[in-house]
Formats: sequence, structure tokens, C-alpha cells
Amino acid sequence: MKSLLESGVHFGHQVKRWDPRMKKFIFAERNGIHIIDLQKTIQAIKDAYDAVRKVTSAGRSVLFVGTKKQAQQAIQKEAERCGMFFINNRWLGGMLTNFVTIKKSLLRLKKLERMEADGTFENLTKKEIAGLAKERTKLHKNLGGIKEMKDLPGILFIIDTRKESIAVAEAQRMGIPIVAVVDTNCNPDGIDFPIPGNDDAIRAITLFTQIVANAVVEADNEVGLRIIENLDEGESEDQEELMTDASIREEDQEIDISSYTGEEQSPEAEADDPETEEDDLPVDIDRAYGEDA
Repeated sequence: MKSLLESGVHFGHQVKRWDPRMKKFIFAERNGIHIIDLQKTIQAIKDAYDAVRKVTSAGRSVLFVGTKKQAQQAIQKEAERCGMFFINNRWLGGMLTNFVTIKKSLLRLKKLERMEADGTFENLTKKEIAGLAKERTKLHKNLGGIKEMKDLPGILFIIDTRKESIAVAEAQRMGIPIVAVVDTNCNPDGIDFPIPGNDDAIRAITLFTQIVANAVVEADNEVGLRIIENLDEGESEDQEELMTDASIREEDQEIDISSYTGEEQSPEAEADDPETEEDDLPVDIDRAYGEDA
């Protein structure tokens, strides 16, 4: 609650700009500005956190979307921190509903980057290089955050559903769950996990984005721990099988050097040791056979 208050999450828009469908999330009105009920915000954050964690644990990806200036830096930073994809410049129409075409653009971007890296540009004219560089820059600006995205995301996290209305519509059409920060001028209907809060303040946007990124990181850690536990169980079973199948040989046993006094072996030990019997024979076998011959 303290973090939400310090970040200004409770400040909504002017009363005249409100959306009546947000009435259930509004606590009061102060100086012509709606105040958001932070108790409901906290509960919504918990629900969204659990949803993101479950999707990530199932092996699906999260797409961070926020193209307004206040959100661009936070969206990119937190998405990169948790290893997920992001759109922070412009939402291209059909990015979800026509993902096949978007994948062709992603392949083109990778090809241009590969051409620049392997020296192909050096064999081209300046005009050709300038044209390809301009194309690469434009593709990277719009699609750089989803360059490695091979399938549709499992869930979307959106800042400002009014500005990202196309993204919301495409996600709803494709049946992709949506976690979104909704201000008092937004429509919460159709949003699977609406988080009532200020979507204009940089600190509030950063706080919400960090929370979602933390859910992804926690889910990744849980998956990693499960993998490690499975590996440990497999190793212990293998070790048990080795111990039962191959017993420790006598010559592999460790000898305590401190207990060794250098005394002569007992007659019983000499009889058990074939090397001692052969080395301590009183007669030279070769010479004895020579005399008999």
C-alpha cells in the first residue's frame, strides 16, 4: 500500500473524463479528480501476478505492450530483465491475428543483421547499403522486442488499454488473456485481469511493470528448481544402482597408512598373498631345473 501511494497509483483522471464502467474501482472524488480504491488494486495485482506466474510456468511467453512515452523505457527494461518480449514503439496491425506475415518480417530483420555482421555490406554500393540499413533500423524499431518470438504469447501485459485498443482487440479475438493497467477513463470490460491504477505516471507504470516481471522471474526459478530436483533424484537412483550392482573390490579399499608399522606379514597372510609366495621361494626355480637337466 505504501509503495502504491508513493507512486501515485491512486490518482485517476478528471471527473468529467471518467468511464462509468470504472465506477466499482473508484473510492472517492477529490478536487475534481477521481481517487482509485487501492484495496481493490492490491487484490487485482495479486490475481494478475498469479496468472502471469501460471502461464510462465506452463512454458508460455509474456508480451509486454506499452507504446506511450512514459512506458517505453520501463517496458523494455523489465521485459529484458525477465527474458520476455516487448512492444514499446508502435503496435503494427495484425501482430497477433496475422502473425504469419509478422514472422516473415522477423526473418527479414535477422537476415539484414546477419548480412551486416558477415561483411556482405562491404560488397555493395553506398546507396544499397544506406537503403538496407534504413530498412533494418525501421524493422528493429518496431519488431526488435519480439525478434526471437516464434509463437503467439501466452498472455499480454498492457499499459493504457485506450491507446493500445488494437492490441486489446487482437488479443480478445485470438483468445489470449490480458493483464492491463486501467485508469478511470478506460473500459475494464473484456480485460481478463484489470489492474485499476494510474497509467500516466512513470513511477506507477514502473511499479506495475516490475511486479509482472517479478512474477515471470519467480516462475522461471520454480521451473529451474524442479529441473534441479529431478536431476538430483536421477543421480541418486543411478548411484544406488551402481552400489548394488558392483561391490567394492578388496584392492579398491582405502588403506590407513598411519596403522602400517612395516612389520613382517604373518604366515597366514603370506600364504594368502601369491606374490609373496613367489618372491620368497628359497630356491631359484630356473637354476634348479637346469641342474636336473
